[in-house]
Amino acid sequence: MRSRLKDNGLYETSRMIMPEHREAWLAQCEQQKRRGKPELDDQEMQRISEVLVDSYNRSSAVDLILFSPFFEEPISGVVVGLNSARCEIKLMLEDEFLGFFSRNCLC
Repeated sequence: MRSRLKDNGLYETSRMIMPEHREAWLAQCEQQKRRGKPELDDQEMQRISEVLVDSYNRSSAVDLILFSPFFEEPISGVVVGLNSARCEIKLMLEDEFLGFFSRNCLC
């Protein structure tokens, strides 16, 4: 009888969890996996800007890695639009356009 009273008492072997609690627990686990945005110094920002402008001028392909808090997404395309005033970059992928904004102006 003493072994059944360890840890959580008599209810140790009959635990139950409500669906709402399970969802909240899974959401909390996902938030713990969240990564912070990498900090780029001025030299790295300048190099990225040069590569984007070069791709725009020569219509050459550029490989980028888009940041997300949970994963990184590699993409490849040609820069077809740069708007330094709005910090906007427009890429031409295989058959579609992809436009995105940068919080730090790269252009």
